[in-house]
Amino acid sequence: MEFELKWIAWEITRRCNLRCVHCRSSSEMEVKGHPDFSTDEGYRLLDDIATFASPVIVLSGGEPLLRADVFDLARYGTSKGFRMCLATNGTLVTPEICGKIKDAGIKMVSLSLDGSTAEVHDNFRNQEGAFEGTVNAARLFKEHGIEFLINSSFTKRNRDEIPKVYKLAKELGATAWYMFMIVPTGRGEEIMEELIPPDDYESILEWHYEMECGEEDILVRPTCAPHYYRIRLQKAKEQGDRVEHRTLKFSTGGAKGCLAGQLIVLIDVDGNVLPCSYFPMSAGNVREQSLKEIWENSPLFKELRDFKEYHGKCGKCEYVNVCGGCRARAYAMTGDYLGPEPFCSYMPRRAQSQ
Repeated sequence: MEFELKWIAWEITRRCNLRCVHCRSSSEMEVKGHPDFSTDEGYRLLDDIATFASPVIVLSGGEPLLRADVFDLARYGTSKGFRMCLATNGTLVTPEICGKIKDAGIKMVSLSLDGSTAEVHDNFRNQEGAFEGTVNAARLFKEHGIEFLINSSFTKRNRDEIPKVYKLAKELGATAWYMFMIVPTGRGEEIMEELIPPDDYESILEWHYEMECGEEDILVRPTCAPHYYRIRLQKAKEQGDRVEHRTLKFSTGGAKGCLAGQLIVLIDVDGNVLPCSYFPMSAGNVREQSLKEIWENSPLFKELRDFKEYHGKCGKCEYVNVCGGCRARAYAMTGDYLGPEPFCSYMPRRAQSQ
C-alpha cells in the first residue's frame, strides 16, 4: 500500500471561545506555554509541505478565526496550490468573515453540530448560544455560496439525537455530514463514562449503513469509526453493496478505516506532527525536521503502517487492511496504540479458531 500524505489538520491556535466536552485543545483566550506561531513561520511550513505533497489542508484549532492572520495563511496556501479548508465552531462567523473566506480561496468550511436543539448542543459545547452561532453560520454560508460540511460528535448524552442531527444537517444545506464517535482525548479523557458501549456503537454503524444506502442528497461518513468499513463489506457479502463509493472531492478518498499516519496527520501549534487529531504522540517536529523526512522516516508512522504487527484481535482480523481499528482509541483506552480497537465487538475468524 502506498502511503501518500493526502490531508493535514493544522492547529494554528489553541485559543478558543468554547469549552466542548470532547475537545483535545484548550478553552482559553490566551494559552500559556503554547503560543501561536508567527505568520512567517506558517508560510515556511506551507513552503516545506509543497516540496513533496499536495494535501488538503484544514486550518483548525482551537478556534482558527481568533488568529488575525488566518486568511493570510489561507491565501498563501491557496497560492501554493493546496485545497485550503477551515474548521470553525461558527460563533464568530459574520458576513464580513464570509467575504474573507471566499477571497482567501478557502474551498470548504466545517461546522460542528452536536444536537438538533439549542438545549442539547449548548450543553455539549458548554456554551449558551453555541447552537444559534452554528445555525447562523450555516445560513450565512448558504447566502454567500460557501460550501460547508457538518461534524457531529456523539456520546451517551446525545446519542438519541443522531437521526435528528442528520436531518437538520440536510435542512441547513450542508454538502456532507460526518458522524463522529468520540475518542477520549484532551478533555475527552474525562468522559470515559459517557462513551457509547461497543454493542450500541455497532448498532449505530449499522443504522448509518442503512441510511447511507438511501441517501442521495448529502455525502455521509462515520468518522473515527474504522470498523464501519468492515460492516460495509459484511453487508455487501450478505446483500450486495447498495452503497456507491462516493469519494468527497475534499476528502482523503477511498473506503478505508483508520488513516492515522497513513494518509493524514495533525500538525499542532508547537510544530509536533501527530498521526491524527486524537493521537497525542509526536512523530517529529517541523521546527527540527522537514515534514517529508518525518512522513517518510518516522518510526511511529512505520509502526502504524505495518498491519502485520498489530496486537490482539486486530492483528488476526481478516478486515485489518480496510479497517485497522482506531489507533488513537486503542492508545487512549489501553496504552497500546497497536492494540485491538476497544469498541469493536467483531471476533475475527482466526481468533475464533484458536
